[in-house]
Amino acid sequence: MNLHEIEKLYTVLKPTIERRIEEFKHIWSRGDDERIFAEFSFCLLTPQSKAKRCWHAVENLMETGVLFKGEPSEIRDFLDGIRFKEKKAYYIVKAREQFTVNSRLKIKEILSDLLEHGVEQSREWLVENVKGMGYKEASHFLRNIGFGENIAILDRHILNTLIELGELKDLPKSLTPKRYKAIENLMRNLSHRIGIPMDHLDLLFWASKTGEVFK
Repeated sequence: MNLHEIEKLYTVLKPTIERRIEEFKHIWSRGDDERIFAEFSFCLLTPQSKAKRCWHAVENLMETGVLFKGEPSEIRDFLDGIRFKEKKAYYIVKAREQFTVNSRLKIKEILSDLLEHGVEQSREWLVENVKGMGYKEASHFLRNIGFGENIAILDRHILNTLIELGELKDLPKSLTPKRYKAIENLMRNLSHRIGIPMDHLDLLFWASKTGEVFK
C-alpha cells in the first residue's frame, strides 16, 4: 500500500467514514451512561483480540444486563475467544465501580468534567487511573465517542500501514508513552500533509487492512 493507493481508497470510503464518525459523535451526544460504558468496555476487551468478537460479546453483555450488574466470573462467561478474559472481566467490573456514584453509573458526567481540560489530558487520566487501559485503548475509546480528531489508535494495522508508507521504520518492540506520542506525531504530520483528518485516517488504514470500516 502506497500513498497514492491510500488517497484513492479514501475517495471511495470517505462517505462511509464520515457516517461512522457521525455515529461515534452521536454516542456521546445522544447516548446514555450505559451506552457509553458499553463502548468503554469494548475498548478494554480489544487488546490482542478481534474487534468484531469483542463487540459481539459486549452486545450480549448489554442485552442480558450482565455488563452493568454482573461479577467478573459472570462477565468472563461471555468472553469466549477473547484473550486474557479473566483479567478483562475484572477490568470491566473495576471500571464500572470507578464510574459509579451513589449506586448509579455516571461515566458521562465524569468524562464531561475531564474533557473540559482537553482530549489529551483526558486520555492521560484514563491511562493513569483505569486498570487495563493504555494509550491505545484510551485513544480508541475517545475516538469511538467522537473525540478522535487529534489522537491516534496505534494498533498493529495502523503501525504496519505507517511502515508501508515509509513513515515508520519498523514495529516498535514496546510502546512506551514517549514512543507512542512520537509515532502519533508522525501520523499527525501525515494527516496534515495529505489533508485527511486523523480520525478518518485511522479508519482508512484499518479498512485498508481488513476490507471494512468498523470501529
